[in-house]
Amino acid sequence: MRDTRRTRLLLGVAIVAALGLIAVDYQDNSSSVIMTARSITGSVFGSAERAVAVVTRPVGGFFGAGVAGAGRAGRTAAMERQLVRMRAELSAARLSKTEYRQLGRLLQVSGQGGYRVLAASVIAFGQGYQQTVTLDAGSSDGIRPQQTVLDGDGLVGRVVSVSAGTCTVLLASDPSSVVGVRLAPGGDVGWVTGQGRGSVGAGLLKLQVLDAAALRTGEQLVTAASVRDRPFVPGVPVGTVVSVRNKAGGLTGQALVRPFAGFGALDVVGVVVAAPKHDPRFSVLPPPPPSPAPSPTAAGPSGTVPPSTVPSTTGPSPSPSASGRTRAGQAAAGPQWSRLRRGGPATR
Repeated sequence: MRDTRRTRLLLGVAIVAALGLIAVDYQDNSSSVIMTARSITGSVFGSAERAVAVVTRPVGGFFGAGVAGAGRAGRTAAMERQLVRMRAELSAARLSKTEYRQLGRLLQVSGQGGYRVLAASVIAFGQGYQQTVTLDAGSSDGIRPQQTVLDGDGLVGRVVSVSAGTCTVLLASDPSSVVGVRLAPGGDVGWVTGQGRGSVGAGLLKLQVLDAAALRTGEQLVTAASVRDRPFVPGVPVGTVVSVRNKAGGLTGQALVRPFAGFGALDVVGVVVAAPKHDPRFSVLPPPPPSPAPSPTAAGPSGTVPPSTVPSTTGPSPSPSASGRTRAGQAAAGPQWSRLRRGGPATR
């Protein structure tokens, strides 16, 4: 459209008319003319607005629901992460009580022996032919192959392979494991091997010593030092002799040993990263169990029965001094003791 005088005149008249209508509406909001014009305008444009709203509401609702759904999904994911974290913290709190006790025993043993250990947890048990466990510590933590592994009870095994974050331990109960040992308190040297899962006496270790006469039931064993303390450091408790099985004509004495460590229930263990400066020998061993008291009805060394076990006779009972005699006194009594055993009167 060209800008002509007529165009400018029409534009000016329209502006003046608009200003006039605004002024009239401002002065009297109840003017019938203005109300009528406003009603007509509202009807026309209101219908158009409603039509547009009907068309656009599903689209807006779709996108609005998508945004709201994304927000709810984000909040749900955050709540799930928080729930997982809280469950992990609760599980750690429950396990920490047992692990704390095991760690306390481990530190006590390492302190008594002078071992510097790195604590680790068992995360897997081997399922192959070898009896192994996997620990959650590796080369990045200072673990190296051929290091001694123990727990709060005694020897567990030795490290055989290492990765950056884990390591594999061959248990002392494996048949391929050979551990040099010393018997307490004499210090006789021998070695123990595992017997595997399916053999007779599974769970026990097989002990062999050079001097068969040195074997006694109840004797305790500790590790003997390896060359440069690899793979075994000295003085780690191994187990207790429960059965002596010497063979006639054998070159070595043999026995079965119950290990101190429970190989089937390992949890917190320690890898010895520095050997002790001095051999602890038998200082780390637990106190031996008390020996059983002799039975009061047992026969004496010479096969005689103590007088207290002799049944009462019809004759006069022996004097208290005679019944309380020692073996030497019984031998000196001679015929009187013989007649007493036959049931005759103890006369002089």
